[in-house]
Amino acid sequence: AHVLASGENVNVFVFDTEMYSNTGGQASKASNIGEVCQFAAAGKEVGKKSLSEIAMSYGYVYVAQIALGANPNQAVKAIKEAEAYNGPSLIIGYAPCELHGVKGGINHCQDEMKAAVEAGYWNLFSYNPALKAEGKNPFTLTSKEGDYGKYQDFLNNETRYSRLKRAFPERADELFEKNEKAAKERYEHLMKLVELYK
Repeated sequence: AHVLASGENVNVFVFDTEMYSNTGGQASKASNIGEVCQFAAAGKEVGKKSLSEIAMSYGYVYVAQIALGANPNQAVKAIKEAEAYNGPSLIIGYAPCELHGVKGGINHCQDEMKAAVEAGYWNLFSYNPALKAEGKNPFTLTSKEGDYGKYQDFLNNETRYSRLKRAFPERADELFEKNEKAAKERYEHLMKLVELYK
């Protein structure tokens, strides 16, 4: 946050695994509701922080959320725009990791990215302050509304969620429903941002 707030022409790429993957899979502020990690053995109770909105609140930071396996064109466009932007930029990429326990193995991570976006679990968008200077809307929402009929299937395709179902089925139902509700509210919020930034 300090680097982005500096206003310097730096590019930051965050690989969002929704946990502290490189130190063993502990719960973090990026972990999602119902996710089972170290220090959240019964599923995380609260939602993840919105790193993208924290950065967008400065008004002068280029921000994009991408998922290469879901939309390579949007990802490459965002990376090019971030590099060209004369100021701080932040790209947040959805990054399934081996600790997610994706069924079929990590060789399916591109498919998992696509499934996350299609279900509405992960949203693709960008905020480009350079467009605002041109009198254009700086906020572009690339994602369509999720196919929420696939949402629970997405959660159950990863052991970081499905093991909660095995250990605490009633709690899992409650937290997974809360997770899906948060995803729907997040998309509604992003739709409002399209109008707000006009």
